[in-house]
Amino acid sequence: MSSENLPQSPERAESPEQQRRKPRVAVVFGGRSSEHGISVVTAGAVLKAIDRTVYDVLPIGITTDGRWALTADEPERMAITDRRTPDVGRLVESEDGTVALSVDPASREVLYSEPGAVPKALGGVDVVFPVLHGPYGEDGTLQGLLELSGVPYVGAGVLASAVGQDKEYMKRVFRSFGLPVGPYLVVRPREWDRDPAAVRERIVDFAGEHGWPLFVKPARGGSSVGITKVDGLAGLDEAIEEARRHDPKFLVESLLRGREIECGVLEFADGPRASVPAEIPPVTAHEFYDFEAKYIDSAPGLVPAPLTEEQTAEVQRLAVAAFEAVSCEGLVRADFFLTEDGDFVINEINTLPGFTPISMYPRMWQESGVDYPELVDRLIQAALNRTTGLR
Repeated sequence: MSSENLPQSPERAESPEQQRRKPRVAVVFGGRSSEHGISVVTAGAVLKAIDRTVYDVLPIGITTDGRWALTADEPERMAITDRRTPDVGRLVESEDGTVALSVDPASREVLYSEPGAVPKALGGVDVVFPVLHGPYGEDGTLQGLLELSGVPYVGAGVLASAVGQDKEYMKRVFRSFGLPVGPYLVVRPREWDRDPAAVRERIVDFAGEHGWPLFVKPARGGSSVGITKVDGLAGLDEAIEEARRHDPKFLVESLLRGREIECGVLEFADGPRASVPAEIPPVTAHEFYDFEAKYIDSAPGLVPAPLTEEQTAEVQRLAVAAFEAVSCEGLVRADFFLTEDGDFVINEINTLPGFTPISMYPRMWQESGVDYPELVDRLIQAALNRTTGLR
């Protein structure tokens, strides 16, 4: 990319005109996790929805090998096509150019570098809208960098992001706040490496208590990537290796028979509020609600969910309670099972949920009276009104 085509740095003069300049939003997406492609899809939707008469926008993609790069501002190229998710590598403006945030909180500067050239300042950023899913983006790592840089950002802070990404500690926090959690066990890397036979025995004992099938899943992941439904001991080792391919720590969970219910939480000036809930209908072409069922062969969920008034009020209460338990900010999607006994059990929260227009979180808020562009604007404005650092 030639220097004349780079985004220009906003003037530093303190004139009234410059003081009234549009806030600059950096949409950061892609990343090193297995959810890279879904992040790109989400970014395309967010870029399309941001009101360009109100905000300046700077798209920054992170490639699968971790390089930060300026990308084309072309949302139409960021969609699923031919059952394949898009890739940041096809959107970057320069094969060699990289971008980085200054760690000087006084500047909030974005720097552009090419080999053999002096880095060029692209101007400051007022807020970052991170739409990365999974490790290296949704887990507190990016949030920590933004805190060091002094740049406000959409969504949960460092601790809440880390807890929301790690299913073990998420469940521990939920239990400590009295929220209902289903049966599970955790296997850490050293346990498996040291004595796989002992781990298998633990899992068999767990199955003896709660029954087959079981679900084996990475402890820190999302979009159902790496999850396997296991009907017996014969498929256990293969399921464990699949989970460990994405995370050396994994969970084993029992099957909860019932309905899958989701509820969105959005932070307003007076505190978090819950959306109308949604229901994920049973999938017939897949064993469970896996990646392809969610994103490739997705069937529309039921919004609002066909629940009684009492059930709706209860799942909304639990969703807000989960948001508060993990000290979240901005937004959360809370996922539940409504068991055959009529009880709600919380499965997990997503601090950066799927955010395409067909994703459940925006659809729930659409039904609650907040359409997609307004939802994006609310999140940006909430971030602009917060400060980085301890709060």
